[in-house]
Formats: sequence, structure tokens, C-alpha cells
Amino acid sequence: MPHVLRTDRLRVTVAPEIGASLASFHATIGDETLPVLRDAPRDALTGHTASPLSSFTLAPFGNRLENARFTFEGETFQLRATSSDGTTQHGDVRNRPHTVVEASETRLLCQFDSRSVPDFNFPFPIFLRTTFEVDDNALVQTLELTNVGDRAMPAGLGLHPYFVGGADLRFDAQGFYDELIPTKGMAPVPPELDFSSSRPVLDGVNHVFASFGGTATLSYPAHTVEIAADPVFTHLVVFAAPDGSTAVEPMTHASNAFNLHERGVEGVGFQRLDVGQTLRGSVRISVGR
Repeated sequence: MPHVLRTDRLRVTVAPEIGASLASFHATIGDETLPVLRDAPRDALTGHTASPLSSFTLAPFGNRLENARFTFEGETFQLRATSSDGTTQHGDVRNRPHTVVEASETRLLCQFDSRSVPDFNFPFPIFLRTTFEVDDNALVQTLELTNVGDRAMPAGLGLHPYFVGGADLRFDAQGFYDELIPTKGMAPVPPELDFSSSRPVLDGVNHVFASFGGTATLSYPAHTVEIAADPVFTHLVVFAAPDGSTAVEPMTHASNAFNLHERGVEGVGFQRLDVGQTLRGSVRISVGR
């Protein structure tokens, strides 16, 4: 069953059975209630995939892994390809049922344990806690990924929210990757992708930005939406989706970071978790006039 978080101004629907993903996020601005994220289609909550939903979690890595494999500390691991291009995408928690641990009108805590999933598409066991909290102006989502195996592992986190289209976007970044699946380090941001001043997100944009400054602002005619991510989120993916929405995705690492790190590429946000260690980060999405 979906769970609804609400305040006087915000209403957020979470689908624990589909990766603890968001199915809607609405805000009341003045006398009008507007969607902040794209609404999921009516029948999406009866399915088993988060792809058409409003936002989903990326763990234990985000975006694509080249050839659906990675090397960690000299050992190569082959995963199942989940995309037609032969890559594996977005980790393997977004479509998995999560357990609700705590629920109220303003707070929801869910958890996922890969040790109970025989076909989990990652060679290391993980435990993930996801907390949603709302106040009058914002939704805060906190991710806590713990290595529950018996050896060190690579790890990453991210969120994949689809914001309503029609906004100008602004954020700071020191570089970007000029390939959809990076095979080398970052390059300088070209003028046409410089979002340090507000500009529209044009069709065809699908890029990973490096050294992300931690905040991004979407400016609409009547309101603004601000994304504020903890410092662990060092990268940002911006994707002009075919349905007209704009994905603005805080990430702890670049796409293909596990392989880039193994090749000696620096600055990709690679994280190594020892046994029992937790990778944690929060993202706040606030709405203002």
C-alpha cells in the first residue's frame, strides 16, 4: 500500500513495495496546488518497476556500469545486463519491496536487506535504510547504506527525481564527463552546458557533472524548487526526459565510477565500505514562492 506524507502545504506519496520510490509530490503555493515531480501514471503502482514513478533510489551504485561489470581490488565481477545497451543501470533496489519500519503523517522509515533476495544483482550484501520527512516547505530523504558482508565493497548512492518541466535550472559544477558512460576523467564544462546561471534544459541533455556544489535551483514562473544535497553527493546528473520532465539526480559518484577508480581516474567519487561501515547522505527538496 502506498503511504502518504502530508503537511498543510505538502503531500508526498511513497510506494514501499516498489523500492520505496515516490509516486507523487505536490505543494500548495498560494491558492494553487502544483506537482513538484511528475505524477506517476495511475496504473504504475500496480506494476513492479519504478521507471514510470516520480523518483527512485539508486543503490548500491547509480546510472550505468560499462558492460554490466566492474573490477574491485583486482577482482572482476559480472552482473546481469539490465539495459538494451548491455549495461546494468541504477543498482538493484529501486524495484525491490521495502519493509516499513515506522510511519506517521510526516515521517516514513523503510528498510531493505539484500540477504533476503537470492537474485540480487550485486555481489556484495547490503542493508539500506531510507527515511522520508516532510515539513511545511520541504521533503528530506535520507539514505543509509551498510556493508553487511564479510569483506570490503565498493558503494554509491543517488536519487533519480523527475521534476516537472518548464523550469530554468541553475547549479555550480567544476567539470563534466563528455561520454554517457565515462571511460576517462572529467573535462571542463562547455558553455552550452554551463548552468552557473539559470538556463533552460534543452532536449538531448543527458550528462554527468563533477564537483557539484551541493545545491541546484529550478525556477518556474510562480515558484522555485531547491535541491540541497549533503557534501557526499559530489556529482549531479541532468537528463531531459522524453516525457518533458527534467531529471536532476544527486549522486555520490560518477557513472561507471567503480571501473574508473580501478583505472586510476581521480575525482570520481569512489567509496569503499569496510565490513559494517555505512555510507549516508540526505537530500532536501524545498519549494518556495
